[in-house]
This record gives sequence, C-alpha cells and structure tokens, in this order.
Amino acid sequence: MTFQLHRTVLAGDTPGAAIDLYCYTVGPADASTRVHLQAALHADEQPGTMALHHLLPRLRDADAAGQLRAHFTIFPSVNPLGLANFSLRHHIGRYDIETGVNYNRRWPDLYPRIADAIAGKLSADPAANIATIRAAVIAWIDSQRPATAIQQLRLLVLKSAVAADIVLDLHCDDDSLKHIFTSPELMPGLQDLADWMGVAATLTAEDSGGGSFDEVLPTLYRKARLAHPDHPIPIGAETATLEYRGRADSFDAIGQDDAAGLFGFFASRGLIAAADPGQRPSPAPAPTPFEATEVLRVDAPGLLAYRVELGDRVSKSQPIADLIAMDGPDAFIARRPILAGTDGFVLSRVSGKYVVRGASIAKIVGTEVLPARAGAYLLED
Repeated sequence: MTFQLHRTVLAGDTPGAAIDLYCYTVGPADASTRVHLQAALHADEQPGTMALHHLLPRLRDADAAGQLRAHFTIFPSVNPLGLANFSLRHHIGRYDIETGVNYNRRWPDLYPRIADAIAGKLSADPAANIATIRAAVIAWIDSQRPATAIQQLRLLVLKSAVAADIVLDLHCDDDSLKHIFTSPELMPGLQDLADWMGVAATLTAEDSGGGSFDEVLPTLYRKARLAHPDHPIPIGAETATLEYRGRADSFDAIGQDDAAGLFGFFASRGLIAAADPGQRPSPAPAPTPFEATEVLRVDAPGLLAYRVELGDRVSKSQPIADLIAMDGPDAFIARRPILAGTDGFVLSRVSGKYVVRGASIAKIVGTEVLPARAGAYLLED
C-alpha cells in the first residue's frame, strides 16, 4: 500500500506557536498522472472537507486493490491557519485576521518569476516544455525564504500543485447550488468533471481579478505560451474551483455523494482501474463566461426578504428580494424591491439577511456578457 498521512509543522508568527498541516498521498509514485486535491482554503468552508473525508477511504481501498493509476496528494483542510481565526465565537476563516487578505486572493503571478530561467530552454516537444516550466517554478519555490506562516503554507501548497496534472480546489458559497470556476481554455475538457459533480453552472474567466488559486497555473502557462509563440506550450494542469453548495451543507450523506462524484470522475478518466465509476451522470450545462453572471448588490442597509429560491429562473427587472428599511422616517415599515439586472437563474443567495450598503445578495447566471462586468473585478469578495 502507498496510502500515507504526512504532517508538516509550520513555524508560527508568535512565540511558541506552531501549526500542523496534514496531507495524504496515495498511488504509485511514478504514475504518469498526478492529482492535487485540497479543501477549506477558506477555512470556514467545510463541505469540501467532508467530501474528502469520504473520498480518502475509497482511495485507500482502491490502492490496496492495486487499482490506482495516478498519484494523489490530498489536503483535506489546507488552511490550518484559518481554522484558528475565531473572534467572539465567530469563525473568520475566509480572511487572514493579521492582514485582512482573503486566503484565496493574491496568489503569485508565477511567469515573471521564471521567465529568465526558461529562456532558451524550450523545444518543439510540448511535454518537455511543461517539464521545463515546472522545474523552474519548483526551483523558484525552493529559493524562497518565507517570512511568515502564511508564506510557508502557500509555498508548500504551490509546490505540490505545480507538479500535478489535475488541481481541484474544493470550496463552497454561502447558500448556493453547486458550480465550478475554471479557465475558458480548459473547457470543454473539464465538462466530464462538471457532469460528475452535477453542477448548475460552470463559470469561466481568464482573470477574475483577485489572483485566485485556481488561476495561478493556467495563467503561468498562458503567459509562457504568449511569450514563446514559436514553442508548443499546452496548459500544463487542469485546474478548477469546485463550489459544493453552501457553508451549512456539510452532512455525511451529501459528502458521500460528492465523494462518489469525484471517484467516478477519476475512474472514468482511467485513473482508477477496475473500478465501477457508477452510472454516467446526466450532462451538466455548458460553460458560460463569468462576466455573464450578475453579482446583485444593495445600495442601502436593511433586512432582506427574498422573493426567489435557488435555481429559480428570473427576468431582468424582476424583484429578487425586498429590502426592509432599518432607519429613516419609515424604519421597519418601508420596504422596496431589489431588481435583477439580467435574465438568468439564481445561483446563490446570502444566509445572513441583515445586509449593509454594497453587500452582495445573489448571483444570477445569465448567458450574455454584462457591460458592467466586462474587464471588471469579478469576485464578491
């Protein structure tokens, strides 16, 4: 058996502090395909961790039966720093409370770090070029001297991800249907993943504006290809953010279904041999540009009263919710509708119904790129 648990101790930023990071590896070390899975980069999002909790025994058993044809590295809870971020009984797992930075933002733009290292080393062999780029990134990572715990964590995770052919980052929304974020050039190649997940939407963007983890590797290979048009440089990793419903949806039965979907995806790819992937799922919707999704916001504080449910089809100017006033001459009596800005369906809502000015309250997935979204920062945040 190759199934192993690994514990890495990260030096803390305060006296006596140390943080344990756990990951599992399983599958042949010399496998031609490597898979990197991680959950809870936003440490307050647990449905992905539940899914991996149920996937790990299935991979362990497949390994014992000699069925694995890929090498898996799995971080069931990839952000132990965020697990410790509690304040007044509230878990602030989305942001580094020292800097205020979202844990899934500002991941490094790798190409400028390795541009000089690969100059003159590329060839006419696409696989060799991917290997050259990966080696340069790993050399850059190894040359770094992280000054903080979060820098240690990011470099360690990146080193695993850059060596992988499939990189899946498991998240969830607030109150949401399942969906995927990925880069447009990876579709329709990842349509089978969308099918096995059973997503309501696959949203694509080359650059959503925040330096998200799932965009690091596609951006690296895209920039390398643009800088070296005479050399074949494919996208060296299929990467995606998998949004497993909402934060409250961490239950055994749901996690088992999500693990079955992941297992079926890998088995259907031939990465788990002699394993029945289960019944082929129904096709998921085709991808749409993330710029066609409206992030609906309120222009005043108040209390939300939704008029729609998740998955409901809506039309432009249709009321999505009423905003009940909480100040002014008609406080707690007046209410006014918040209107959809596009035709589409309701992908997500917020679970906390008291909202402040500028808060996002829903995502509406349409099909036409919205002028206000084109070239804009696309995240909530």
